[in-house]
Amino acid sequence: MKTTMIRNLAGASLAALTLLASAVSAQAAEFTIDPTHSFIEFKTNHLGFSWLAGRFNSISGTMNYDPAAGESAQKISLEIDTKSIDTNHAERDKHLRSADFLNVEEFPKATFVSTGYKGDANRGTLSGDLTLHGVTKNISFEIKKIGEGKDPWGGYRAGFEGTYSLVRKDFGMGYNLGPAAEKVELELFIEGIRKK
Repeated sequence: MKTTMIRNLAGASLAALTLLASAVSAQAAEFTIDPTHSFIEFKTNHLGFSWLAGRFNSISGTMNYDPAAGESAQKISLEIDTKSIDTNHAERDKHLRSADFLNVEEFPKATFVSTGYKGDANRGTLSGDLTLHGVTKNISFEIKKIGEGKDPWGGYRAGFEGTYSLVRKDFGMGYNLGPAAEKVELELFIEGIRKK
């Protein structure tokens, strides 16, 4: 009986430790997107002569990153304030916010919510639902880790980059800028701070 009690106690202790380790691991995997060190930039061809470039100045979100937990644990959710579009030209930005393009009065937010990840801790393919201009499409694009580690302020950070080629008319933005500008090349640089 004493042996059985010891075994039961050992089993319970092991289970408690496993649950504790799982909880710590789950907590460690949660990151808040740092909006001051994360960027969503874009460029589109201008008449076949050059590039028109810009960015969104206001983004937020969360991500889960824990390589030890496997592919299914890697997740991200982003929200973009479409009014924050900035191409360094006030009149052009006003036009891009209008119903010809982003229609920010009706669609003030764009979102991306991941639905899957295939790869390892350093690079892979991220899939998810992109909602832009009131249209939601499941997209996939390549991402890679830039780096991770402790920061000078006692926190822990991880950063990633990715690119995606967006066809404007797929999201209901068919305003004619010529064939060279049908696609918009997106570049994402996302840095997250691990929650404590």
